Amino acid sequence: MKVQAYAAHKAKGELKSFEYELAALKHDEVAIEVTYCGLCHSDLSMLDNDWRITSYPFVPGHEIVGKIIELGSHVRHLKVGQSVGVGWNVASCLTCDECMSGNHNLCNSVRPTIIGRYGGFGNRVKAQSSWVFPLPEGMDDSKAGPLFCGGITVFSPLLQHHISPLHSVGVIGIGGLGHLALAFLKAWGCEVTAFSTSPEKEEEARKLGAHHFVSTHDKDALKKLSGRFDMVLDTVSADLDWNGYLKTLKANGVFHIVGVAGSVNARAGNLMGKKRVISASPTGSPSEIRQMLQFAARHKVEPMVEAFRMSEVNEAMEKLRNGKPRYRIVLEVD
Repeated sequence: MKVQAYAAHKAKGELKSFEYELAALKHDEVAIEVTYCGLCHSDLSMLDNDWRITSYPFVPGHEIVGKIIELGSHVRHLKVGQSVGVGWNVASCLTCDECMSGNHNLCNSVRPTIIGRYGGFGNRVKAQSSWVFPLPEGMDDSKAGPLFCGGITVFSPLLQHHISPLHSVGVIGIGGLGHLALAFLKAWGCEVTAFSTSPEKEEEARKLGAHHFVSTHDKDALKKLSGRFDMVLDTVSADLDWNGYLKTLKANGVFHIVGVAGSVNARAGNLMGKKRVISASPTGSPSEIRQMLQFAARHKVEPMVEAFRMSEVNEAMEKLRNGKPRYRIVLEVD
């Protein structure tokens, strides 16, 4: 099966038309005709080889939405023609302790969609059926893609830390991850506070779901929030006032990192005295992704997206590189 895709042949290179042969399906795999694919900052990091793990030619794309066109011989729970999505991972071993306990995303053999294989910036992909997720009825295919990476990345911590509607949660950053976190938390029933270095984003943050807005240009802002939050969710890739944020947590509060921070510089005393916790997580498990999709459909949570044609992929990538999207980019296959 021929695939028409877009690939870069060197770090930071232009994405050009690229054709390859999709290998025959294994018994537990599914072939998907791609209709939409989100553009995530991880695609840009892989394109630029920032993590030193990219192989070329490189086909980005791991927020994939499309329709099933072929099923492996052992796949029974999915149907040809079904609208589905695929995220950061396409397969795991299914037999290790992590997979058997439902934590497939923590499997030592988990296979990411764009590491060592070709991603969704093309017209077809394949994935293990355990990592292929039917879209709930009524979900907009053109906006669903970012839920499979950005969405589950900020939704998973709510499940991990048993966040309830009685909790007060702070979100650092109003971007590709942060804007979805605000929407999920508002729908979850929490009291939500947005932290941003951009005061002009206050109005939009409140529309997205924030009850309160804090401009971090105010050096005393964190001091005024001592002991305020059950959880602070860090969605940015930047150095922070780590100790200042830790002090905003209640006893047993958690500072959870989903942005790729370089390092954390925190004093142990700010953790020990109130039994506070610093934690982090990648994207979610198949079970968490299913729950996220159900919740998003029920509460009408969807990303704010800007649409490009797949043939405009280089323009879209440049917009992402310059930090301009509001707030996610989705490519539609021409």
